Amino acid sequence: MTHATVTYLFDPLCGWCYGATPMLDKLAASGAALTLLPTGLFSGAGARPLDAGFAAHAWAADQRIERLSGQRFTQAYLDNVLNLRGTLLDSGAATLGISAAGLDDPQQRLPALKAIQHARYVDGRDIVTASGVAAVLADAGMAGAARLVATPTDSVLAANRELVGGGRALFERLNANGVPSLAVIRNDRPRLIGSNALFGSYDNLVAHLQAA
Repeated sequence: MTHATVTYLFDPLCGWCYGATPMLDKLAASGAALTLLPTGLFSGAGARPLDAGFAAHAWAADQRIERLSGQRFTQAYLDNVLNLRGTLLDSGAATLGISAAGLDDPQQRLPALKAIQHARYVDGRDIVTASGVAAVLADAGMAGAARLVATPTDSVLAANRELVGGGRALFERLNANGVPSLAVIRNDRPRLIGSNALFGSYDNLVAHLQAA
């Protein structure tokens, strides 16, 4: 993967993206040039009410993700997130939190994403409101990012718009079908890696990236 950047397209409310975390950790540990770009899939016009029908669909998919990845989806998540009526599936606040965490150091986007995902899928915490995301980031030791989510500045809002815009633009350029998606970018030419590669062996993933 020399002279290549691996770009990860995601949404923090995507269960499959949470399932891909072990592979992301291995890529990061390998020293790969890994860039995280949110696509805003479940924010803005993509936000929707978390009704009983969607909750049932999500829980069925989550069980499959758990079997494939080993990532935990707990009873607390089922009770306090999926089965809590009157809430939205809206990743806007969580995405802002990730942008805020990476404002000065883009490498902090992955720890922020992991903290937000763990809060939702394991602890059953609120990550769809600014106050909920701020509390999660503060508990994860990211006090500066937590303050920026609670009281956004013009600079962090602009950085978030730029980050999501970049993610959407690359998503469309790749003709990707959904998230998670990986792209290998060499000489400004991105090549899409099928998301299935994130749910097999790590060696298989590396082979796909090297062949791209």
